[in-house]
Amino acid sequence: MAQDAENGPGSFGQRVRRARERRGLARPVLAGLVGRSTEWVKAIETDRLGMPRLPLLLRLAEALGVDDLASLTGDERLAAATYTKAAHPSLLRVKEALTDYNVLARDEEPAPAAGLATRVRHAWQAWHGVGDHRTRVADVLPALLADLKHAARAHEGADRRRVQVSLAQAYHLAQLYLSFQPAQELVMLTGDRSMTIAQDADSPRAIAASAWYLNHVFRDAGERHEARVDLAMKSIKLLDPDRGSEDITLGGLLHLAAALSYAKVGQKGNAERHWDKADEAAHRLGDGYAHPWLIFGQDMVNAYAITMNNDLVRSGAAVDAATHIDLATMPSATRRSFHLIETARAYSLEGESVAVVHLLKKAYKASPETARYNLFARGAAVELAESGSAVIRDDARGLARQLGVAA
Repeated sequence: MAQDAENGPGSFGQRVRRARERRGLARPVLAGLVGRSTEWVKAIETDRLGMPRLPLLLRLAEALGVDDLASLTGDERLAAATYTKAAHPSLLRVKEALTDYNVLARDEEPAPAAGLATRVRHAWQAWHGVGDHRTRVADVLPALLADLKHAARAHEGADRRRVQVSLAQAYHLAQLYLSFQPAQELVMLTGDRSMTIAQDADSPRAIAASAWYLNHVFRDAGERHEARVDLAMKSIKLLDPDRGSEDITLGGLLHLAAALSYAKVGQKGNAERHWDKADEAAHRLGDGYAHPWLIFGQDMVNAYAITMNNDLVRSGAAVDAATHIDLATMPSATRRSFHLIETARAYSLEGESVAVVHLLKKAYKASPETARYNLFARGAAVELAESGSAVIRDDARGLARQLGVAA
């Protein structure tokens, strides 16, 4: 590896450690500055974790007082495939639908609230179905959003509130479509709109669902975990589990949101405490239950244990959680693919590159567009195609071509 006048040779992790020690920062202090756990910093410095994505890398450089990223990265390339988000062909069309404010009133009668709710339900089924789910949803989302916004303005009373609840669900779908694409401002927009509309509808359940999706937005944007957990816990107070499965589902989801938020900052005890509460909710709903569009149920809770332990940098626990899950029973191809990718991330932390390639290929087969737009999947495919062992290199190169990141 090339010699660096300031840091000398070494891996990315070794350069981070030297920069931290030169600045006189203890690991817990650096962890606090970048919003991660002490174990995360240790895993970076010991090369158990690879170079983070660009936003976190910039935050790390700022905390270490490093002006030139090259003094941290050395000869390690910032692969465009890892740090550049893919854009779906219909992104512009969806963006135009989201930013069309329809200031002129439409002459036609609004669609009935029940009919619009059915169309939203069908759109969610398309999202969770097998095949190119982003493409299918992009084909229906612009017209659906336009009709829902028109109906929300034209209807009155109970029908208007029902339409608003459907519109909030459509914005959740738009947020998922936009995720992992170069459209962060639109992700924030859809999250904010869904919560505003849910509050206008005065629907506790719609507010709780919006809080679940806003937690994803806030985590990706680096919002403080205290604010994320506070939103989830306040929203839980609106629910009553005795009212039935919908409230139990939403309460369980919000405990999952808290668990994932705590895991991001290394608070293992709090993360596991909230995961246990989500698990209790799933048990209460019974084996085989899965919410029709939120997909909450025992399979989902079990699968999120993988993500929680990945974020806690407890790869052994994440792999153990993965070995006790049968993702084939999950009624969502997109969810199956995502959790397979999270399992691959766990094996990556363990240094098991053969398992990583195998699982990413399975994830691509389950839902091509889920894998194609996942930053870990894209980055891992490029890395293993370039520097993986001879046993997996050809498979990794084929995977990189499928994901659209081959050189």
